[in-house]
Amino acid sequence: MDELVAQAREVQAQAHVPYSDYPVGAALRTVDGTVFVGCNIENANYSNSLHAEEVAIAEAIKQGHREFDRLVVSSARRDGVTPCGMCRQTLAEFCDDSLEVVCDEGDTVTAYTLGELLPNTISEEMLE
Repeated sequence: MDELVAQAREVQAQAHVPYSDYPVGAALRTVDGTVFVGCNIENANYSNSLHAEEVAIAEAIKQGHREFDRLVVSSARRDGVTPCGMCRQTLAEFCDDSLEVVCDEGDTVTAYTLGELLPNTISEEMLE
């Protein structure tokens, strides 16, 4: 099993999911090989919940990293969950279209690029 998939699965144990019972883990790798993990953290006010991908990228950014090459997302159901639209936009702020996004399906994975998952993203250039 891929090391990043294992890390994304392992961090699911830290998820706080009393409402959905849907733990998700994410492992984000920088170009220098540093890995940051995140899990979902739910709140009774669902809009205040944090997604695993957001938690991972926030930790990486906080520690000064800005270049990423691979993200693995895994749910306890091993259903191939992909990042939601909000997480895709957050990733696009810090990653280019070639970021590999790997989705855990149990015995196999499906890989996408961020550009495939979020074409024509809102970017800084569009706001100028």
